[in-house]
Amino acid sequence: MEARTAAVIGAGIGGLAVAIRLARQGFRVTVFEANDTPGGKVAELCMDGFRFDMGPSILTMPQYIDELFQLCGEQPQQHFRYRRLDPIFRYFYTDGTEITTPADPQRLAAELESKTTVPKAKVLEFLNRSRIKMELTDPVFLQRSLHQWKNYFDRPTWRGILNFAKVEAFTTMAKANALLFHNAKVEQLFNSYASYNGSDPYQAPATLNLISHYEITLGAFYIEGGMFTIARELTALAQRQGVQFRFGSRVGRILVNDGRATGLVANGIRQDFDLIVSNADVNATYRQLLPDRSSPSVTLNREKSSSVIVFFWGMKKEFPRLHLHNMFLSPDPKTEYEGIFKQGRVCDDPTVYVHVSSKEHSADAPSGCENWFVMVSVPHNTGQDWDTTVQRTRSNVLRRLNAQLGEELEPYITCEKVLDPRDIETRTSSAMGAVFGNSSNGIFSAFLRHPNFSSQIKGLYFCGGSVHPGSGIPLCLLSAKITAGLIGKVQA
Repeated sequence: MEARTAAVIGAGIGGLAVAIRLARQGFRVTVFEANDTPGGKVAELCMDGFRFDMGPSILTMPQYIDELFQLCGEQPQQHFRYRRLDPIFRYFYTDGTEITTPADPQRLAAELESKTTVPKAKVLEFLNRSRIKMELTDPVFLQRSLHQWKNYFDRPTWRGILNFAKVEAFTTMAKANALLFHNAKVEQLFNSYASYNGSDPYQAPATLNLISHYEITLGAFYIEGGMFTIARELTALAQRQGVQFRFGSRVGRILVNDGRATGLVANGIRQDFDLIVSNADVNATYRQLLPDRSSPSVTLNREKSSSVIVFFWGMKKEFPRLHLHNMFLSPDPKTEYEGIFKQGRVCDDPTVYVHVSSKEHSADAPSGCENWFVMVSVPHNTGQDWDTTVQRTRSNVLRRLNAQLGEELEPYITCEKVLDPRDIETRTSSAMGAVFGNSSNGIFSAFLRHPNFSSQIKGLYFCGGSVHPGSGIPLCLLSAKITAGLIGKVQA
């Protein structure tokens, strides 16, 4: 019997993972990618002897990647190596306070107590609450489809319902943290985790405080060779499973006949498949690839997440005060978030994230130099004057870093590239350049992401950061697992 065929649109992390899983299920899989390289938002930039990761810069839950190699009967460590970070971050406040976060709850609590006078017990209570949130929500919301009624009638779901108050869905991150800590510095530190999925801690539910549990308690990791190693090695793994890749192949349309996806048109050429999985942004999938079909407008029109401006700077000097991950926190976070989410603008004194991978991998920069990935959260693209905004933000970022590091930085910048929401939208087809798809502001945001399948078109499935369960590498990998599982059940 001839193997069934599957097309995957997009070679982002979710697309790579679902291709591997479908190949293991016996499908002949072809991946279509508009760009010349895999990875989607997980990309890299090489410039004048410097190497930069262009997308995510920190990894949690690496076991989800290990699982793909193990599924294929391979040893992950032969292809993909990582180590746990300790410390994880260094936070810089405008009053001169510096807080380094160890990879251990007890040591973190002691660090925060010594720098802010918040009792250790309060920090440990926060982390325990975060752990409980994760344990209640992970099996219900992250590990399976939310869009099949049978998944709501089992023990994990009822356990979650009976303990729903502990999830803190009806208050915001900022309110919950203010009530617990009564300390602006600690509140701001933990509120900043909202930016991990492009949300506003003054609107997003306190449920999202669980993010800190993944990073601090379960661990944040550095990937040897940089984050793009994930994309490169998963592509190679997929190829060893027989997956075919068509790079530089832009899909223009998904073909539907009698309510079933039957193929696609890529670079003007029609190709037939038994099923289609779109790893592309769900907005682009409906509005560009299915223009004649009705779309779930309520889901597609929901508020989008924030975006980013990133400055890639090759620095001809080393800076001992900086770690791998550094966060220069805004002196007025509420105004910053209001600007991003309510006014569509970038404030003049934003939080600045500086990632320096050469701290861990010296080959990422020439000797005596550093590669700076300098990122600011900004609104998604609604037609702002980005050229002016980028220049103003660059000046404000330099002014801020000059003040906190005590020297003029611009003379040390030997090369530069800039990424803004327009670039993100063009390169990844992310609606409005929103890095994380729909925002997670609001109580029911988790329920309002698009499902991993189409209820209107048989044989059409979805995975990746714009659909359930959400954005970020771990969730994209879980999305692929859920999608492959749904397909497997249909084929059984």
